[in-house]
Amino acid sequence: MAESEAEKEGDENLKYDSVWAVFDVDDHPNIPTAIQMARDNSINLAVSNPSFELWLLLHYQDQPGMKGRAAVRQLLSNHVNNYDKHVSFDKDYQPGYDDAVKRAKYLGACNIQTCQPGPNPSTGVYVLTESIRTE
Repeated sequence: MAESEAEKEGDENLKYDSVWAVFDVDDHPNIPTAIQMARDNSINLAVSNPSFELWLLLHYQDQPGMKGRAAVRQLLSNHVNNYDKHVSFDKDYQPGYDDAVKRAKYLGACNIQTCQPGPNPSTGVYVLTESIRTE
């Protein structure tokens, strides 16, 4: 449907049913600006607080309270040998995916209505991954 609309309108950007921006809260200096830009351009947000690695960690364990990005990464390294920001979903994360979604929901993800980042720890990445799975 989106592709035919893009062709009809002559606009390549219409090929996509949704557009997402994924980012961390940890050291992001312009979160309010990024949120506003996303709203203004119909971009969905998947925000992780403190970092994307929290989403990966949730595939293995519950997240016990507020942590900095270094602590989250250290906990993740207990489960994934030589973690270096390259993700092998099938090998390292697929078996724990359903648990990660449940854990992320429990933490309280990005407020979908306002796209405000949730508290530390929280992640909205599961909203993105679940939207991909249902398309």
